Amino acid sequence: MTDPIPAAACTTMAEVRAGVDALDERIVALLGERMRYMEAAARIKPERDMVRDEPRKAAVIANARRVAAERGFPAELAGALYELLVEASIAYELDRFDER
Repeated sequence: MTDPIPAAACTTMAEVRAGVDALDERIVALLGERMRYMEAAARIKPERDMVRDEPRKAAVIANARRVAAERGFPAELAGALYELLVEASIAYELDRFDER
């Protein structure tokens, strides 16, 4: 995969769409990699009730909001996305835990 041209250099919608598509591919690949860590967590945690960790969830979301604010991404949107991502990750980890 080739790197898209920078957004500021785009002059056509085709270039914008190619850039978005390329970034989406990277984002989904990174999300898949993140899920491998959920699989590892399910393998490592000795008890099912350890899967849901509300203080850790809050810290992950707060960190996402902080990074978003630092990088010019709406922090509220990052928080909402990470709320969904973390809950889905917990569900995925519970499924992996139950499979063992």
